[in-house]
Amino acid sequence: MSERTQSPDGDRPTRPARRSGVSGAGVRAAVAVTAALVVVGVIALVLGLRGTSGTPGPPQPAAAGVPSASTSPAGPTASPGQGGTPTTGPSPSTSAGTRPSAEPGTSDDNGFGDFLEASEPTSIEIPSIGVRSSHFVPLSIQRDGTISVPGTAQEVGLYDAGPTPGQLGPAVLAAHVDTPSGVPGIFYELGRVRAGDVVKVSRRDGSHLRFTVDTVAAYKKTQFPTEAVYRGDFTKAEIRLVTCGGPTDSRNEYRDNVVVFGHLTGTS
Repeated sequence: MSERTQSPDGDRPTRPARRSGVSGAGVRAAVAVTAALVVVGVIALVLGLRGTSGTPGPPQPAAAGVPSASTSPAGPTASPGQGGTPTTGPSPSTSAGTRPSAEPGTSDDNGFGDFLEASEPTSIEIPSIGVRSSHFVPLSIQRDGTISVPGTAQEVGLYDAGPTPGQLGPAVLAAHVDTPSGVPGIFYELGRVRAGDVVKVSRRDGSHLRFTVDTVAAYKKTQFPTEAVYRGDFTKAEIRLVTCGGPTDSRNEYRDNVVVFGHLTGTS
């Protein structure tokens, strides 16, 4: 697994807006921007390799929350890649742009839920599984159309062409499940998260966000739900947490991706 050195994107504004609503023009701008986030293809992230066969795998979502192959959203087949090399990602032409914002804890009268201006995350906490991290790296679309992955198993990557946590739409955070030698990564226990659990995110602008988990599911990488993960619902602020899971294949690579879906329920 190669290690990368990356710096956070400093171009996004870092202060939440201080107004109680969103104008019609602002809503139209938000719709125009989010419409540009059309995701093409399927992304099956290689976020963990198990170096020794026969070792116990990471926890998996409860059986009731794991869609079967027949119910998982289908997409083009993507090869898993090797040594941390990711597979096909969203189109390189997609861009998050700048979105209008509302005061924390408010919503507008046009069907949009609470949301904030862009600001980079500085910490993430998942109390139910004891996760806490302040090590973030940006994940970008590369020239070959694949998405990069965190350089180490202790880093959390933010997809930098999408929203930051708190903006309209799904903020996608991904991390390795373990190292090639089987040492647990920061998201090793992600499969234990349950609906109703809380994900806490602090941001560089000083705001503290609370997301409530809606569902947790495992998908075969060949059937990764690209639309649901990257496009989601752009009428509210959402979060996606992604890692690897499931059994390993003949190359000792994880077959599945575990995805946590949640939405913003509080700010301070």
